Amino acid sequence: MGARAEPGLRYGAGERHWFDLFLPEGEPLGLVVFIHGGYWLAFGPRDFSHLAAGPVAAGWAVALPAYTLAPSASLPEMTAEIRSALIAAAGRIAGPIVVTGHSAGGHLSARMATTDIGLPGAVAGRIAQVVPISPLSDLRPLMETAMNDDLKIDAAVAKAESPALLQRRPGTPVHVWVGGIERPRFLDQARRLGNAWSCPVTVEPDRHHFNVIEGLEVADSPLMAALLG
Repeated sequence: MGARAEPGLRYGAGERHWFDLFLPEGEPLGLVVFIHGGYWLAFGPRDFSHLAAGPVAAGWAVALPAYTLAPSASLPEMTAEIRSALIAAAGRIAGPIVVTGHSAGGHLSARMATTDIGLPGAVAGRIAQVVPISPLSDLRPLMETAMNDDLKIDAAVAKAESPALLQRRPGTPVHVWVGGIERPRFLDQARRLGNAWSCPVTVEPDRHHFNVIEGLEVADSPLMAALLG
C-alpha cells in the first residue's frame, strides 16, 4: 500500500494492548482508527491490515488496535481498552480523527461517540467522524444466543454497552454504514442506531456482511467518502 508501518505500539500492559500504525508517505492529514470485528470473540487487527490501504492512499495515518477478546475480557473492559488505544494513537498523529469499525468493531467504534465514554476533551474535540460499519448497537438480543456463554452479557451490561440505548456526544458526527444484502439482524441493528441517534444510515447495494468493508481498500469508494468526506 506504499505505507510505512510501525507495528506493535503499546497502549497498555496487557497482552493485546497494542496497535499497528500505518503512515502515508507525507505528513498525515489525520488519523483513521479501524476496530476489527469477530463478535468480540475472534480475529485481530492483522487480519484486516489491508483495509488501511484506502485511507493511507488518501494521505491519512491508520491505527488498527488489538483488544482482549471474550471470554478473557468483558464488553466493558473491551470498551475501556479501545478508549485507551484511541487516546494513545491520537497522541502520535495530529489533526482530525475518524473512528470506524466493523460488526463488533462497529459497536466499539460507536461507543467512542457516546457521552459516557470519558475521552479527554482534546481527543473528543478532534473526532471529525465516526462510521460504525454493520454495527451491533443493541446488545439485548445477544443475551439469548449461545455466544453469550462467552460474552456474559446481562441486562446491566446490555444497557450500559448498547450504543442505541446511550446518548451520542453532542457535536460528534456519526454515519452508519451497512450492506444491502446483509442478514436482517444487521440491517435492523444499523437502523436502530440511526434512529436512536438521528444520524445518516447508508445501505450500500449488493454488499453483504463480509464484503461491506472492502470499500476501505481504495481511496475513492463511497465508504471512504463517508469516512473522509
